[in-house]
Amino acid sequence: APGDAVRHVQSVLGLPHRATGRLGSPAMSDPIEITPAEAQAKIADGAILVDVREQDEWDHSHIEGAIHIPLPELQQRAAELPADSEIVFQCRVGGRSLMAAQAFNASGRKATSMAGGLLAWDEQGLPITPPDAGVAAH
Repeated sequence: APGDAVRHVQSVLGLPHRATGRLGSPAMSDPIEITPAEAQAKIADGAILVDVREQDEWDHSHIEGAIHIPLPELQQRAAELPADSEIVFQCRVGGRSLMAAQAFNASGRKATSMAGGLLAWDEQGLPITPPDAGVAAH
């Protein structure tokens, strides 16, 4: 069941579990997945962008200003992210970032996942660094 998968990710990430609604997220009016344009707007409003891809993917290209925390390190490094800030997670296509956002939401943190990941961001012509580097394969 989807809730079981979220609880597993929470366990792996070392995040506390709390009573939640469907798909392991609290009853929310805001969707957990957002578009790259919505992510860009949230970041402009102060949300923290966290790239959960592997080091080689990050080294190839990334979004300027993102914090790099590979998904396997998120449990140990979650405390680096301010508890009172909204987090926008991002990966290559959106799978890893969705798991991270679901786990954070289920533990009481406000988080979203950028649907389509860095590929969608780049396809929409939004800036990556270095410019024109494209997106690394996973």
